[in-house]
Amino acid sequence: MKFLRDKIDQIKKPFEKGQKFEKFAPAINALDTFLYVPNHTTKHGAHIRDAVDLKRTMITVVLALIPALIFGIYNAGYQHFIQIEGSDMSFANLFFHGLWKVLPMIIVSYAVGLGIEFAFAIFRGHEVNEGYLVSGLLIPMVMPVDLPLWMLAISVAFAVIIGKEAFGGTGMNIFNPALLARAFAFFAYPTFMSGDKIWVSDATTIDGVSGETILGSLAQGKEVAYSTIDMFLGFIPGSIGETSVLAILIGAFILIATGVGSWKIMVSGVIGAALTAMMFNAVGLTALMNFDWMNHLVVGGFAFGIVFMATDPVSAAQTDKGKIIYGLLIGFFSILIRVFNPAYPEGVMLAILLMNTLAPTIDYFVVNGNIAKRKKRLAKSKQLKSA
Repeated sequence: MKFLRDKIDQIKKPFEKGQKFEKFAPAINALDTFLYVPNHTTKHGAHIRDAVDLKRTMITVVLALIPALIFGIYNAGYQHFIQIEGSDMSFANLFFHGLWKVLPMIIVSYAVGLGIEFAFAIFRGHEVNEGYLVSGLLIPMVMPVDLPLWMLAISVAFAVIIGKEAFGGTGMNIFNPALLARAFAFFAYPTFMSGDKIWVSDATTIDGVSGETILGSLAQGKEVAYSTIDMFLGFIPGSIGETSVLAILIGAFILIATGVGSWKIMVSGVIGAALTAMMFNAVGLTALMNFDWMNHLVVGGFAFGIVFMATDPVSAAQTDKGKIIYGLLIGFFSILIRVFNPAYPEGVMLAILLMNTLAPTIDYFVVNGNIAKRKKRLAKSKQLKSA
């Protein structure tokens, strides 16, 4: 390790202040801070002593994503080979086919996203933030496995430039960048983001492929051919990282145990979705309304969205009561969009983007409500003392 430390220090010398490549220092410093803890501390303003920094927070989220990513890779292979009679269904064959499809998407996401982040850091003269460590993995995980890589690259560029850097970078963005990438891809390339073949890799080469998502089938009034346990375990078509609720729950446990993810948002989101789905079950006019409320929670991107997207500490509500309201409304709008918008039956992504815009308003009213209550208590206390 000392050899690596000395080598990095040697490489950094031409980038130090006053040296030839000083302008490009943020790029080389990013490598240093990725491998080692930064050797500087806060000098001005209010700050606290804590071992948790942005890099550790981002790495924790990445680790929480690994179970869903591994299963997503396996499921990509499973959904492909299950369409071909007599295929080798061994774990290795399925996993490596999925890895062959998913790994290039992850590489493109990080290459494009980090390239833009480095360019902005050099242009603005600040250090490269670690925020894209998470977004770079989230973006391919919310995309169909057969999305062309150039479309993914453009979606990443849009999310980073318009959704993040335009607002000032990490910590300043209003919208979750990964959700913005998904929304951009959906509206810019709708035929590549919806349909009955895009969720299965190499579907165009397979005759009679059946790869439509459950929500897509329900939106067309078709019957669902999967059991609740299939939906929970994740052996269904869908975006790479969203199918296995079991794997997502493992990630949720990691986020909650480490204090990185808000359990208030997760629990209130599930309650909001469950109550809304129960209400529609009671009405039961369409296939999506009749879809059991419990199945609504384990199908589509709801679980992935509520665990990894809704809990984004930058774009979510910040107050304790605000987090509960924020989560309840995400759950409500997720099911509402599913039921009433057949063209876009997966509603959680749009619901979270909508609530990203309302999160500051929710916090505003919560804070002002608390101030009003304290003023009343203070006035009552003064009255008692005067009496």
